[in-house]
Amino acid sequence: MSSGFVLLLALGIGIVAGLRCLTAPAVVAWAAHIGWINLHGSPLAFMGTVWAVGVFTMLALVEFIGDQLPSTPARTAAVGLSARIVTGALTGACFAVAGAAAVWLGALAGVIGGVAGAFGGYQARVGLVRSLRVPDFTIAIPEDLVAIGLGLLLVTRF
Repeated sequence: MSSGFVLLLALGIGIVAGLRCLTAPAVVAWAAHIGWINLHGSPLAFMGTVWAVGVFTMLALVEFIGDQLPSTPARTAAVGLSARIVTGALTGACFAVAGAAAVWLGALAGVIGGVAGAFGGYQARVGLVRSLRVPDFTIAIPEDLVAIGLGLLLVTRF
């Protein structure tokens, strides 16, 4: 697999992190755990452990519920954006390890994807809610499904 393709996948998983910051690590942890991506022998091998799978899955489920609450801050606010940057970097680095690319480039691609996904996803969601004149959750739930589906699509490319 070429390094360019691996970095494109890392950018993609960063976009998933930008949409839902905990979906990306949950999907990557599951992929590492069941052997879709190989992180063995790297500092990121912990992502394939039962603990990582359990923790990231539970956190992602909590995020799906919390995202529906009107009091949840925007993903582009400092804390939410920082979380997306961190999880984008983590998951992008995991993709780089799995694809034998430079880890720092994978992390950077994940960060760029995380920022792009956060701002792009926010604009798309707000725009759709306003233009369709629907409650926020009617757009948020399909957005959850897009994040999960895109994440699964990306981890199966290895």
